[in-house]
Amino acid sequence: MSVFLLARWSTKGRLEAAVAAALLVLACSRQETRSAVDDAGDPLPPAEMRTRIVSLSPATTELLFALGAGDRLVGRTRWDAWPDAARTVPDLGNGIRPSVEVVMAARPDLVVLYATGDNRDAARAFRAAGIAVISLRIDRIEHFERATRLLGDVVGEPVRAVVVADSVRATLERVRRATDSLPHPTVFLHAWESPLLAIGGGSYLSQLVEIAGARNVFADFPGPSPQVSFEEVLRRNPEYILAGPATLRTIRETPRWQRLPAVRNGRILVMDTSLVGRPGVRLGEAAVSLARLLHPGVLP
Repeated sequence: MSVFLLARWSTKGRLEAAVAAALLVLACSRQETRSAVDDAGDPLPPAEMRTRIVSLSPATTELLFALGAGDRLVGRTRWDAWPDAARTVPDLGNGIRPSVEVVMAARPDLVVLYATGDNRDAARAFRAAGIAVISLRIDRIEHFERATRLLGDVVGEPVRAVVVADSVRATLERVRRATDSLPHPTVFLHAWESPLLAIGGGSYLSQLVEIAGARNVFADFPGPSPQVSFEEVLRRNPEYILAGPATLRTIRETPRWQRLPAVRNGRILVMDTSLVGRPGVRLGEAAVSLARLLHPGVLP
């Protein structure tokens, strides 16, 4: 899904219909949204047109561009690389335990943080300085939908937020329909080699694999990236391995991996980690790419 989502509507009439539908949804849910808290349990800041935004999470940086607020960004993390325009936004360092002084020097009127205990002190410092803060944790697809609506409301783009969320959901459903009746092979999603980490059921990636027509062998693990033993991988005997390009050579050349039938039989599928690596506005595109890997020809 392109960041410039509104360009996907091919005619003015279709765009107006989408906006009208979004306004209807917004009218029904706005009161509930405004009484909500963010993912750190703090009250949402007032809804207004923020003009100087610092986003300290790659997923929310992508989302702000999709909401049409990219030109209001005055800071990002060193990991924010998409869309290309994000690279022109000043790099303020890390998104976990950020430098409060560096962020304040950008003079933001809103800071978007990843909701983790490691960022609580920074959130308190920004609020004490009179800067609005919203903390969002996007680990699963449903978190993305909630974050989209909350962030859209806070930055004064509630209608765009509804359109963005609905567009992503529509693409995911299109992929699900295309793969629903197909055989669902088992897969092991390799997250890290040492220690060995798998993608568990608490991750959006596990959800995407299911939508794309497969079954994560560690979906029963509730965490997003649990540590697992190689013996347990052998016992679960996945039909395929899904891995990033950086670990492909390790899996192919490390002797212990040759004990796994999927490796011996060359059933290693290489994911585009730049696309599937975060739960952002390209979740739909990520599902399409995974479906094409798992079921070639199922989608154009």
